[in-house]
Amino acid sequence: MRRILKPGENCRALRSVGKAGLLIDGEEYYRAFYLAAVQAKKQILISGWQFDSEVALLRGADARRHGGGYPFLSFLDGLCRERKELRVYMLAWDFSLVFMLERQWMQEWVFNWSTNERLFFRFDGRHPIGASQHQKFAVIDRSVAFLGGMDICSGRWDDRSHNAENRERVNPDGRGYVPYHDTQAYVTGPLVNDLAAIFAARWRDATGTEIDPDGPDDGFILPAGSRGMEIPASRAALSLTQAQTLPSPQTEVREIRRLHIDAIRAAEKLVFIENQYFSSYAVFLALMERMAEATRPKLEIVIIIPERPHGIMEEASIGVTQSRLLNSLKSFARKYGHSMGVYYPAARGPDDKKAPVYIHSKILIVDDRFVTIGSANVTNRSMGLDSELNISFEAVSRRNRALAGSIRRVRASLLAEHLGFENAVEMERLDSPAGLVDYLDRLADNGAYRLEKHGMEAYFEDLSVLKLLNDMLLDPEKTIIEENIFELISPNVGYIFTEGMTLFRNWFLKKTG
Repeated sequence: MRRILKPGENCRALRSVGKAGLLIDGEEYYRAFYLAAVQAKKQILISGWQFDSEVALLRGADARRHGGGYPFLSFLDGLCRERKELRVYMLAWDFSLVFMLERQWMQEWVFNWSTNERLFFRFDGRHPIGASQHQKFAVIDRSVAFLGGMDICSGRWDDRSHNAENRERVNPDGRGYVPYHDTQAYVTGPLVNDLAAIFAARWRDATGTEIDPDGPDDGFILPAGSRGMEIPASRAALSLTQAQTLPSPQTEVREIRRLHIDAIRAAEKLVFIENQYFSSYAVFLALMERMAEATRPKLEIVIIIPERPHGIMEEASIGVTQSRLLNSLKSFARKYGHSMGVYYPAARGPDDKKAPVYIHSKILIVDDRFVTIGSANVTNRSMGLDSELNISFEAVSRRNRALAGSIRRVRASLLAEHLGFENAVEMERLDSPAGLVDYLDRLADNGAYRLEKHGMEAYFEDLSVLKLLNDMLLDPEKTIIEENIFELISPNVGYIFTEGMTLFRNWFLKKTG
């Protein structure tokens, strides 16, 4: 059994954790955040790609149980007014003008000047040109932390049923939105201090001021009913992506890129990817390399992505490359005897109209013994340019059977959710990696389940100019000036990707060590 986590190479130091688990979908995370925050005594730290002030943390039965929906900003403001020692620090990406129409206007004024003096909101622009601050995490009193793919903003809350219609799935303006799937991990114990230190460093770089992580650090445990799927790990590791900057230099860190490559290389049975995108050349090449190893066991490769990117810009920036990479991988898997399935879930409305569930989670599971959860997409940007943060758990021996069992249950539960909880599913078959792709294919072909086979096509497939624009400008792994464009100039991308392993081998080994 190959160890995957290697401190100093693909992660920070392995740290002890108290309790840990996975919160699946916005209902679970928003509830857990609320229940943790109401117990805060000293400090709440929140980093995100986007925030919206009026988003309700509690809805439906949760709101009735706790006496309201608790809009995000007024909830935090109320905590500060009630507790004279409490301070709240919020750090949001200083977003590109491209996203202006998707963001709350005058946000700095709304968050800073209409709230208590101990609530501090700042924009984080300390990243290279073209990059974004994409880390999504929260630390409460150095006692409990959350990290993953979820921001507290419009369009993200949903429950695990992902019904086509849900009267609670509305934004503050009253408009509904599509079913939405995401995940967020939580931890208690010493690792929380590392997350607090990461936030403090980003705050210092973004604002020029220092904050001291504060709080009782008293072994806080989330209340029963808010712990999601528990992961009985004694240790975990954090991994970062951080691009180098020229003024006030920050060091380049590519731990998440290395982590994905090492995890895929170590796979003996199963690679499970659930992600918003699939356009990373590094991950693509790692899968190709692993499948080409004739002496090692054949893999079951399951990839869950959205039916379509979220908008025309994402279709242009990701869709073409994603289509070509996935189709090339599928051909390569057939050639070398591996099983690969690419899927998306879709609910059905009252008129039987399909309502695809938008996948926003960022999870990689290998052999049901390793899982990483975080903010990093399977894109070039997330592997080298944007600021990202993942947490990983690994079962390294038979003594870690409980941990391995929990990772297996997480994967099976995610698949059961995508298939539709209302349908009878053989959980034993979902538990076992053996023949998993064939089983999922049969269920998808059945038509009675929510899981659909992905067509792996792009709207702009024939527009090669968008392919070039994507790779060079919209989904680079480095800043544009530094970007290595060797693999971008071939007129026959599919041929190179599926048949050119010999040509890529030396380059790949040089890039990955």
